[in-house]
Amino acid sequence: MSDTTGRPAPSDQGILFDDGLPPLDEHAGYRGPTACKAAGITYRQLDYWARTGLVEPTVRGATGSGTQRLYGFRDILVLRVVKRLLDSGVSLQQIRTAVSHLRERGIDDLSGITLMSDGASVYECTSDDEVIDLVQGGQGVFGIALGRVWRELEGSLASLPADRADAPATPQVDELAARRERRTQAG
Repeated sequence: MSDTTGRPAPSDQGILFDDGLPPLDEHAGYRGPTACKAAGITYRQLDYWARTGLVEPTVRGATGSGTQRLYGFRDILVLRVVKRLLDSGVSLQQIRTAVSHLRERGIDDLSGITLMSDGASVYECTSDDEVIDLVQGGQGVFGIALGRVWRELEGSLASLPADRADAPATPQVDELAARRERRTQAG
């Protein structure tokens, strides 16, 4: 399902990784700084990709100033893959196309997918023969085995704090907000 901009609704992002691996706690989420650390990206990238619909948080979106987005495990997995593709020289436009294609196609077995890139395009390979054909044809110079990225991310997130989406969203109170609140109460 798409929103008014034609982007997939955040709840549809789970289709990208419907792979038969153990079910994830859909209520566990990671705040932006934790997602950034786990994916190896900056907060500016995270915010931009959420606002433009590349990777939106599926656990809890921002609901106003000061609220925290919560990214699920699979969201962070997509963030990590996007980062690796960017690092290999793939344009953000090509990455958007690849992510969109994978969402539309659906994936039955994540561990069997390898994304290959020649720096300009992204290719989906589901067998060793496809990978070999791409490499021999000079098209694939960089590969990402999604099952391996999944396992790496599990290890990275094990030591990072998670939040629950079913807990009340508490706005972050910074120093400026605290001063405004004190002025309001005093006046």
